[in-house]
Amino acid sequence: MKGYEGHSGKKGAKRWLAGLLAAVMASAGGLSAWAGQAPAVIIDTEAGETQEQATSEEVPAWAAAETAAPAEASALEVGGKSAILIELSSGRVLFEKNPHEKLPIASVTKVMTLLLIMEAIDQGTLAYDEPVTCSAHAASLGGSQIWLEEGEVMTVHDLLKAIAVVSANDACAMMAERISGSEEGFVARMNERAAELGMADTLFTDCCGLDEAAYSSAYDVALMSRELMKHPKITEYTTIWMDTLRNGESQLVNTNKLVRHYSGATGLKTGTTSQAGHCLSATAERDGMGLCAVILGCSTTDERFGGARKMLDYGFANYAVYTPSVDEAALTPVRVLRGAEETVAPEMDPLTPLLIKKGQEAAITPSFELAADLEAPVYERQVIGKLTLTLDGSTLAEYEVYASKAVARLGIKQAFARLLAALIA
Repeated sequence: MKGYEGHSGKKGAKRWLAGLLAAVMASAGGLSAWAGQAPAVIIDTEAGETQEQATSEEVPAWAAAETAAPAEASALEVGGKSAILIELSSGRVLFEKNPHEKLPIASVTKVMTLLLIMEAIDQGTLAYDEPVTCSAHAASLGGSQIWLEEGEVMTVHDLLKAIAVVSANDACAMMAERISGSEEGFVARMNERAAELGMADTLFTDCCGLDEAAYSSAYDVALMSRELMKHPKITEYTTIWMDTLRNGESQLVNTNKLVRHYSGATGLKTGTTSQAGHCLSATAERDGMGLCAVILGCSTTDERFGGARKMLDYGFANYAVYTPSVDEAALTPVRVLRGAEETVAPEMDPLTPLLIKKGQEAAITPSFELAADLEAPVYERQVIGKLTLTLDGSTLAEYEVYASKAVARLGIKQAFARLLAALIA
């Protein structure tokens, strides 16, 4: 078995033992063939599963069950202390159960850590290929980890993978220190960002969820999960089932079984401690519609995955994203009175998709209101009308119509020239 050459100390010994355990289990037939070839298999140790359970080929009962989704949210029954289902593009709540109850969320905390990492990358202050060096503090963290040693260097890309797949606390601390200088500074930013997102039920006390003095709610977890999913590249990490680090020496196995067993799953993050119970923020996308199901305080891992599946099934069975279209023939030029130009063309921004109940598309009625004429001067992007969509007599959405350009007021010379041209004609 290939060892961890170049690594020393207590964590080096732990890695060697982890590799030995993996090899023993593999020889016993408990791991997949790929896992058996790796000297160390790393999973989220806080999830309460063994390596054999994490890599099992067996389809869990919650994934195999064939249960029709109810037509109404009131008939939806899920476990846990708190739960919520939202549609990602609109943020609309489709189902909720004690959504604002303040609870420990364990490693689901890392949704905020991932969000701040992705925002730093988008802002250009961090790069995927940037090397980061492990500090003594990061190396000292317990719980789920990738056994980083002080001085070990790993890229942001690999650290993101470690956080998203195996919930590595040491990787979280490395990124926290890189972005904010210290974990304390990063936690302060986590709380600031939470306030900016309207997360009124939340207090973060560390970057990874080890400290159970922290708390949040299903509603707040949904808010930060929705914000994280605005960064599409994160799904390249959160949808990984198995991958490796350290040139193949460390194999990672995702504890989020939805990634493997739920069609359209895009992530997002599990969390488990004795106090928090089994928690999950689960995201999925089908037919252009994204959903986020959050469930907290479950007594078993099957209860959290089963509850998340029920919520997602309900959302996909009953809702759809409808993208309105514009009748271009209705966007006729509008006359400009006393303008340097006689008309101005109307224009509209791309229409925002709408969340509707399935089957309602045919009942949506559009109506245009466009100004008969405009008094110069007309300003670019001046509102000159609107498109209203109604459903069963109620307004579903309104979209503004704008002037495509500015039209100055007609000057005396221009008015005389126009009059003269009219007389000659």
